[in-house]
Amino acid sequence: MSLIELDYYRAAHPVDVIEQVAHINDWNFERTGDDEIAVAVQGHWTNYHVSYAWMEDFESLHFACGFDVKVHDSRFAELMRLISLINEQLLMGHFDLWEQEGAVMFRHSLLLAGGAEPTEAQVEVMLSSAIETCESYYQAFQYVLWSGATAKEALESTMFETMGEA
Repeated sequence: MSLIELDYYRAAHPVDVIEQVAHINDWNFERTGDDEIAVAVQGHWTNYHVSYAWMEDFESLHFACGFDVKVHDSRFAELMRLISLINEQLLMGHFDLWEQEGAVMFRHSLLLAGGAEPTEAQVEVMLSSAIETCESYYQAFQYVLWSGATAKEALESTMFETMGEA
């Protein structure tokens, strides 16, 4: 089997679609290049730095969502255990640790092979599901990094269902 390189016509650049969705939804965004757009999102626990990047060679829209946590060398191994436990539970996307920056990232990709176009709904769902996932696990990251909890303890203490609001 051989892979044939084909060029497909796209009605719009995938990042142009994201820019239109960002404008319609009044998101705070900056087009950082032809193939990338950055969006700032305020969450309940922290602010999120989101990036959509078109990767033409893979015909894929890469999504990355970072948030501010300070990773200390002494907690690195336990943080990796936590990321592993969390990733086992996720249907889409995954958490990653960028060691040099000491940053936790949530990453996901939307495959658009064969000239497929991203829809507004796909762009919005990528963002909303990523923020929801990050918000769900944010406190577990904090417990591991600042409270000295084990990954299992942190996950158990943050992942319980509540009813109503106080």
